[in-house]
Amino acid sequence: MKTFLILLVMSSANFFAQKTLNPNNVKPESKFIKNEISDAVWYAENGDQKIEIGKITTEIKKVDKTKLLIKTTVKMNQAPGKPWVDSTVVRVSDFQPIYHSSYNLMRDMVLNFEKNKATGYYLDKKSQKKDLVDEKISTQYFDSNSYPALIRFLPLKEHYSADIPIFDYNPTAKKGVIKAYIEDINSGELNGKKVWIVKTTDDIQDRKTISTYFIDKSTREVLKQEIDAGGRKMVMESVK
Repeated sequence: MKTFLILLVMSSANFFAQKTLNPNNVKPESKFIKNEISDAVWYAENGDQKIEIGKITTEIKKVDKTKLLIKTTVKMNQAPGKPWVDSTVVRVSDFQPIYHSSYNLMRDMVLNFEKNKATGYYLDKKSQKKDLVDEKISTQYFDSNSYPALIRFLPLKEHYSADIPIFDYNPTAKKGVIKAYIEDINSGELNGKKVWIVKTTDDIQDRKTISTYFIDKSTREVLKQEIDAGGRKMVMESVK
């Protein structure tokens, strides 16, 4: 009887265990991955008011048969100069990271990924301090800039949850492999379209920031993203 109870407890723990995704076990739904350019308006919410603070353009492009480019361009209303541009290249079959660059008012960063390390540089534009990146990595991981795109193409289903190891580099905070989390998924409707409502968070902000994606079930387009950052609320709404 005792042995049976032990086995039952072990089985239950297994059943409720959180799945950990990595390039070895992830299976993106390739039929949804195609060349596209999408635009969104970025708002800050203040009570019942929405204040436009910028515009976001996201480009997804198959560079060749094996590589996928994910490029995000952000134009802030209060910073009319050069836009913020993040570019990530991943292997299209499993989102294994290959390259990530980030250029904005605060920093320039370039990362080149190999299986067991990340190399490149990080330039803090305020201090003009340049750090050379040479980080050894002992686990499977995704790039922190690519996991929101990865989520769109997963085989989504209700009440699915998962841990996602991601590499992020910030010399003044965390650097190395940390985690993002799919907390929960529900079905819903938005503007007459059936959507997956995907709630996520990550260790970049110590799980204090919650992002909720409203993803069109038929196209996997992100129609809306809500961000709750410790009481500060923002929303990105897709525009045609």
